[in-house]
Amino acid sequence: MKPLLKWAGGKRWLAKKLVCQFPDKISRYIEPFFGSGAVFFEYRPEAAIISDANAALIEMYQAIRENPEKIYQQLQVLHMLHDKELYYKIRATVPGDPNERAARFIYLNRTCWNGLYRVNKKNEFNVPIGTKSAVIFDDDDFCELSEQLKKAEISCCDFEASISHAGAGDLIYVDPPYCKRDDNRGFLKYNRNVFSWRDQIRLRDCLTEARGRGAHIVLSNADSTCVRSLYEDGWTSYSVPRSSVISASSDFRVATTELVVTCHGG
Repeated sequence: MKPLLKWAGGKRWLAKKLVCQFPDKISRYIEPFFGSGAVFFEYRPEAAIISDANAALIEMYQAIRENPEKIYQQLQVLHMLHDKELYYKIRATVPGDPNERAARFIYLNRTCWNGLYRVNKKNEFNVPIGTKSAVIFDDDDFCELSEQLKKAEISCCDFEASISHAGAGDLIYVDPPYCKRDDNRGFLKYNRNVFSWRDQIRLRDCLTEARGRGAHIVLSNADSTCVRSLYEDGWTSYSVPRSSVISASSDFRVATTELVVTCHGG
């Protein structure tokens, strides 16, 4: 199932490989940094907890779950009218209706630069228009997405709250914003809060506690020595090659690796 959003740092390219490593049977799927939900939509779990600290993102998924056809109809209109003037008009206006806000969120995501989500200090979306003009795609199926989202509890919260629900037999997939020790540069700020190295440590501690409760854990993260040092005893880690696709120029899109860390409960 194709994700709804193109999300900077999303895992469309890795989703199939990750899902192949999941246990044959799980009790529940938990994903606390949801983004595009590429792994969730690839895996299609029967029971899930999905969350993110980005309130606008979560509201959009809740609206898609409840009113997929209404949002799709609004996007069809935006698809026909899309141009630079409309993009900046929509970007500057936040509707009062949650379904209209959901359509706005999807429209901006699909037509902004590289699927980047960035807000200013006033929490205003400020990404410039991109080169893509399509708002609706031939393979869009909002009703199918809605049916899958109905199998999940969806909430806006800190990752620790979602992970705290994990118990024996649950599967946690985490893909946090990437950062290195003492360095808050080089990663995407998805909301007004910076995901810091301290949060990386807090995440590791939450996952370690969930591991102790019998949860299965799969983590994708920055492939760096400092991140690897967080996951040593009792964890299995390996590098996965990929190409960087965020740079504005293809000349700077170089091959790199990402880290995958796993630990399966008893």
